[in-house]
Amino acid sequence: MANKISCIVVDDDEVDKLVVLAYLETYSFIEIAGAYQSSIAGLEAAKRNPPDCLFLDIDMPEMNGLRLREQLMQIPACIFITSYPDYAVESFEMAALDFLVKPFSAERFGKTIIRLQEFMTLRRKSDLLSHALGADTIFIKDGHDQVKLQLHEVLYLEALNNYTSIVTDTRKYTVLSPISGLLKEKPFRSFVRIHRSYAVQKNFIKKISTDEVLVSNNIALPLGRTYKESLNSIRD
Repeated sequence: MANKISCIVVDDDEVDKLVVLAYLETYSFIEIAGAYQSSIAGLEAAKRNPPDCLFLDIDMPEMNGLRLREQLMQIPACIFITSYPDYAVESFEMAALDFLVKPFSAERFGKTIIRLQEFMTLRRKSDLLSHALGADTIFIKDGHDQVKLQLHEVLYLEALNNYTSIVTDTRKYTVLSPISGLLKEKPFRSFVRIHRSYAVQKNFIKKISTDEVLVSNNIALPLGRTYKESLNSIRD
């Protein structure tokens, strides 16, 4: 992987902290930006120089790992490490990428790193929706550049968890925004939801059948039962 993933480790137990650091050091694409036994010190370091990922113990004095994460939600990835499985639900409410229960094996830690690598790769390669301008134009952030995209070129939107693919005749753009959020934006008001995973631009609809919608270029998309009513005006 060409891009490094910077990490900060915070664990008040010195031995546990050293175990995590030893595992991390076996991955060449991981860059350890800091390791702290104090949650307060970890918070200050992460605010001063935000990493890509936090490895946080949960049960710590001063401030536990959940409250620490709560103050650092702008950091893309967080992996909680704890001796207490009961924290699992609350940790995922804090947008945890993974949850490791001590003691864990190198194999289990490796699965976490693969998940982290895949997440960061997708995030970095994604074309992020920057802002909308005018009724028929949006700008897509592609790396450090902004690409101007005409709305009338967009065939449909496809939901991918917290991401959405914006599909044209020639390219698929992936933006970091849920489809429900995009459809609330003014430029996307000409789109209609046909499925929990798809929304199409009305003027590109060629045919509506019992269980699918055909759009330009003969692309067949599934039609969800709960969305059929919203297509009645188009049928008429």
